Amino acid sequence: MLALTPALAAAVSAVGGYLLGSIPFGVIATRLAGVGDIRKVGSGNIGATNVLRTGRRDLALITLIGDGGKGAVAVLLARFLLHDEGLAMLAGGAAFLGHLFPVWLGFKGGKGVATFFGTLLAAAWPVGVLAGATWLAMAFVFRISSLAALTAALLAPIYALLLGRPAAAVLAAFMAVLIYIRHAPNIHRLLKGEEPKIGAKKAAEGAKA
Repeated sequence: MLALTPALAAAVSAVGGYLLGSIPFGVIATRLAGVGDIRKVGSGNIGATNVLRTGRRDLALITLIGDGGKGAVAVLLARFLLHDEGLAMLAGGAAFLGHLFPVWLGFKGGKGVATFFGTLLAAAWPVGVLAGATWLAMAFVFRISSLAALTAALLAPIYALLLGRPAAAVLAAFMAVLIYIRHAPNIHRLLKGEEPKIGAKKAAEGAKA
């Protein structure tokens, strides 16, 4: 265990987690591949869904793994180095915040779904598995990605509480609130019945995903 005061340990967890989470894998992958700036493609989002609009499934997969992995790494590193579950949850929450509001991109990041799942899997893997299964079930039935993500985010804190993981429940609730905020346009379209289904072409190039 690192010999840090409680305050310094919390600061290291928060700052380290945020910096890990703020790594914009979508931007980096598309630029290195010569595709250009993903923020000027489709919805302008830096996540895997928008990267897929470039036609490069390999880059979308890299982005998905990177965005999910950075949340998981933040949790696992804090847990390994500091041996404190609360600090591990703090690092995960900070990583999620870093993805949504990366300092390198003027605090304009992604919507956090991949990072949400990666963070949850590392924080409490049974909760992450249940949340992932919820997403899959909702996506299979309704064929709407945003609805699946919103349902999984809503139920994740409940899963954590039922499994006796209160710290993970707090983390899941924190991420769920931010996911709902970031998905406000999607919620508006869902209420109007205008949210596109998985595999359907967008009615307009600028539609948000």
